[in-house]
Amino acid sequence: MNKIFIRISAFLILFLALYCNVPRSNENTVILMKTSLGDIKLKLYDETPIHRDNFIKLVNSGFYEGISFHRVINSFMIQAGDPLTRTIPIAKSADSLNTYTIPSEFNKDLFHKKGALAAAREGNDVNPEMRSSGTHFYIVQGVKLTDDDLNLAEQRINSSIKQALFNKTVRQIADSAKLSGTPLSEGVIQEMASLRLYGSFTNFQTHNIPENQREVYKTVGGVPRLDGTYTVFGEVLEGLDVVDKIAAVKTNAADKPLEDVKILKIKIIAK
Repeated sequence: MNKIFIRISAFLILFLALYCNVPRSNENTVILMKTSLGDIKLKLYDETPIHRDNFIKLVNSGFYEGISFHRVINSFMIQAGDPLTRTIPIAKSADSLNTYTIPSEFNKDLFHKKGALAAAREGNDVNPEMRSSGTHFYIVQGVKLTDDDLNLAEQRINSSIKQALFNKTVRQIADSAKLSGTPLSEGVIQEMASLRLYGSFTNFQTHNIPENQREVYKTVGGVPRLDGTYTVFGEVLEGLDVVDKIAAVKTNAADKPLEDVKILKIKIIAK
């Protein structure tokens, strides 16, 4: 009897331990971000759990408090997340992306409409996997677009995806050759990458902007050329006027605000 009780108890303990470690849904997680120019309320998407949980971790740790919006481009986006801006004046900050990275989580239903919350990243030449910065994020302002604008955006998206795939293949061939002890010239590597990808590019499935998203881009606005290559993981629920206000501040030639706009407080207000 005691043996049976012990086995049942052990099973229950194991079950509870496993259950407690199962990732929970943070459905409708809402973040309140207080900035020096007003409040922005953000919703995090459950469809991008890696980015959602990473952002929650940073918010709970207080990482973003005291950090500035270090890159601002009117009619495009506002960006923050560089820890250097907490202590170094904006004009001298390095706009460093040298924090940790996380895997991309592209979702065709999540797009760069006005108010979209997305992860910044390094370019395709050094980051062909399109991994996201662990700390840098941006909020889209954008503009309203025409069908011709959207057609051009589709071309840019597909070109960017192909370029990233080519760069990734080049890196794989170069690394493999180096490990084998027979390094190849850059020209040979690029030729091999082109031959390897010929079939893939012939059957390449192009990224097309769905009609419902086109309507949003035409009536609300956004930056469609970033779709499919930068991870969108949330959106603004309230405070688009504050986004506009931040986007309108004067900047220098490097897109750094002359007026320091800081995140004063950020916290989770709903799960």
